[in-house]
Amino acid sequence: MKARIEDGKVLLGSEGYALYEQSGLGRPLKDGLRLSPVEALYLIYRGRIEIPDYDFDSLLTKFSEDAHMLRSFMVYRDLRERGYVVQTGPHDFRIFRRGEKPGKGESQYMLRVLSERDLIDFTVVRDEVQTTLHMRKQHVLAVVDDEFEITYYEVKIQKLPSLEAKPVPSPSTGILSSISAIINSGTDSGYDQAFYGKRLDESRIVLATVETAYLLEQGLITLDQEGKGMNPETYLSMIKSSDPEMDQKIAVYRHLRSLNYIPKTGYKFGHHLRAYIGNKIHSEMLIQAIGQGETLPMNSISRSVRMAHSVKKKMLFASIHAEGIVYIEFARIKL
Repeated sequence: MKARIEDGKVLLGSEGYALYEQSGLGRPLKDGLRLSPVEALYLIYRGRIEIPDYDFDSLLTKFSEDAHMLRSFMVYRDLRERGYVVQTGPHDFRIFRRGEKPGKGESQYMLRVLSERDLIDFTVVRDEVQTTLHMRKQHVLAVVDDEFEITYYEVKIQKLPSLEAKPVPSPSTGILSSISAIINSGTDSGYDQAFYGKRLDESRIVLATVETAYLLEQGLITLDQEGKGMNPETYLSMIKSSDPEMDQKIAVYRHLRSLNYIPKTGYKFGHHLRAYIGNKIHSEMLIQAIGQGETLPMNSISRSVRMAHSVKKKMLFASIHAEGIVYIEFARIKL
């Protein structure tokens, strides 16, 4: 089948309609079919069209002002060979359910193509996932590594439901040892039941710094340091000097506690927090707090997801925005 390039567009005559009818390729025009660059590359690669003066290599070179073109082609080819009908837009690709195509079925996935080194802007991700959700589709990332292997991730916005409230612990006093707080708390004080700190003995509990900051803010503990009381602002300023990520960690910690989840340090899993639901023995989520405007490279997100999956937990990125905190889940999937 002969094709031509006009004004940078790849066009087929009326005989091209068969490609659209059979495989959902291209966009119909009055007198033929217009192919996207990646569709034209795939068809010339498969020997289904010919373009005068172009083979696959020269056509790829022509379209390579788009730095993603080779990655997009690799993903498009992979999806087509898995039996999916794929069209461009409104993100990178729109993927139909197997056995369905434009005009005769609905698309299931909206897909964005990325490289392993792309920086992920969580505001952009949030907006794209919300757009996909409004269209009643699943949002997928196809990440192409430097060896052109493809990993697919489903990305969701998780709206954490509020859980049953736990009894509020009794007000307690304590001391500071450097930045570590030790409070005077018996086993009937409610701190064990609310899962705060680590018990030192029957009358004392050692608190994590983020727990200390939160309990000071709530007015539940009073700390003495060299005969003086410690206010929440002073303590938070003190611990931020040794933990530059404390602002976003405490913001997410507060929010999780307000929903009655039990957040604990996620250090041993390489993340800010792990979170428990109710009285379950094992945490169900690993959470990385993402400050407003902060980005992460995709390869860092990949490491996080692999760690979370290896310990059978969800991987959530708590993205902090002016209007609140949005929990974005990344999970590897097989298409």
